[in-house]
Amino acid sequence: MGATLYVCTTCKAGSPVPEGELSPGARLHVALVAADVPDVRVVGVECLSACNTGCAVSLTKPGAWSYVYGRLTLDDVPAILEGAGKYAATTDGIVPWRDRPTVFRKQSIARIPPLTLDEAAE
Repeated sequence: MGATLYVCTTCKAGSPVPEGELSPGARLHVALVAADVPDVRVVGVECLSACNTGCAVSLTKPGAWSYVYGRLTLDDVPAILEGAGKYAATTDGIVPWRDRPTVFRKQSIARIPPLTLDEAAE
């Protein structure tokens, strides 16, 4: 079962963006899309409402825990891709703590429980 890596394309990382230039979040999205991670779909979104934490991404898949990570930069692309691949390989979205890249251990903003079928029907 594949995972989706949402990337906030409007993140400005706390700095103004000159007219005509891509925001740091948009540049992060471009770099992540250019990579190939099996079972991970990279999708740009307009806002993850994590504006105070710099560039943010979210990992999710059906029936699994979801995560939001922040304070990310282009330097973190290899670690984001590594973590996304490990996440995609799980059944429940839980990658053992020691197996997570440092940015996923230290820069987690939120962990969201999976939506159950009973909750979805309510």
